[in-house]
Amino acid sequence: MSRRALDIRLRSPSPHLLALPWQEPLGLWDPTVVPFRDVPVGPSRHLVRFVELGEGLLALKEAPEPLIRREYDVLRALESRRLPAVRVIGVVLRGAAGHGVLVTRFLDHSWQYRRLFMRLAPGEVRQRERLLAAMANLLVELHRSGIFWGDCSLANTLFVRDGQTLQAHFVDAETSEVHAALSAGQRHHDLEIMVENVAAGLIDIAQRSGHGGEDEDCIAAAESVASMYAALWSELHRDLAIATEESWRIACHLRRLQELGYAVDEIRMERDSDGEDRLRVSVAVAGRNHHAEELRALTGIAVREGQAAILLGDARAFVSRQPDQAHAFARWRREMFDPGIVSVRDIGAPHTDPVQALCDLMEVRWLLSQQAGADIGASAALAALRNRDAIPAGAAASMSVLDPPTNEMSLP
Repeated sequence: MSRRALDIRLRSPSPHLLALPWQEPLGLWDPTVVPFRDVPVGPSRHLVRFVELGEGLLALKEAPEPLIRREYDVLRALESRRLPAVRVIGVVLRGAAGHGVLVTRFLDHSWQYRRLFMRLAPGEVRQRERLLAAMANLLVELHRSGIFWGDCSLANTLFVRDGQTLQAHFVDAETSEVHAALSAGQRHHDLEIMVENVAAGLIDIAQRSGHGGEDEDCIAAAESVASMYAALWSELHRDLAIATEESWRIACHLRRLQELGYAVDEIRMERDSDGEDRLRVSVAVAGRNHHAEELRALTGIAVREGQAAILLGDARAFVSRQPDQAHAFARWRREMFDPGIVSVRDIGAPHTDPVQALCDLMEVRWLLSQQAGADIGASAALAALRNRDAIPAGAAASMSVLDPPTNEMSLP
């Protein structure tokens, strides 16, 4: 029986995708026919090209068929678990040729690590810590869902601004595995790989930037990611042993989890049988989408977790001032959110996320109102956001480093 020549599996079978010359090696595609986009990326073991189609910008990676099959399956598993990762569009297997092509959607408003870290000034420890903390959070989320990364590194991570925080996204699944759950040994092994890879990436950036810096400092920074991982893992999985009159500690623990963005799936309380009047409390934590789910339920708006936390704060403040609160959240969306999105569209670069820009506007308005001792209003905050010199130093530094300038696009 002859072996199949071509196997195309597309989740969005548009005419634009179907018309691409899949039977040809990716390196031989005619740029006068295929709408390539020139996107500078870091080193890759395999050929990666970008095409601009009707459905947006897509990344195409060509590699041996077994690797492409594995990566496709892992990315589908990540999506089903609602984890922060690039979304897979399809896979093309060429049979006898032995190679395939993985198609993923370009992650809008994202930063590739090299360009992002190169923009950090010498001594920008706070911004670097935010980036590394985002990596730690991502690895915790993957491990809690049974995903062994196998090659956690800066090069395989994309960063997106998310309200006042950063969110890291998983990119490369060549070495990843999906399990029902990970053992402590598997998690420890993944952490060791991460520390080694992140240290190497930071050393490379220090050399490329010409800022110098000791290798020991880069290694210590990489090890701090493991420490942040351990602290967050402990927070999510620790049980409480409390006296019955200390039930208030349960509410504090739940509030802390919600502040971290995690939704609570189940609480289990058991009374000790050793004669002590104590309770053992176990909390089953769901995904990191507490605020996002609440905002969607109240307003129908779907945004990232950090953005949702900011928007919820503004919405609740608006609702608290309304005499009729029955439809107040719908009114907030109609009178505040929608006009706000329109007002910030011309602030940043063409690829700036308007929801993030609105969150920045809210933060700037709050900071400047604190300084003035009264609400400065949306118009004054908008003027300050356009003129970064008028923004308080901490917020301005964060925005200038993490927002792409007009002539610079994000790297997948």
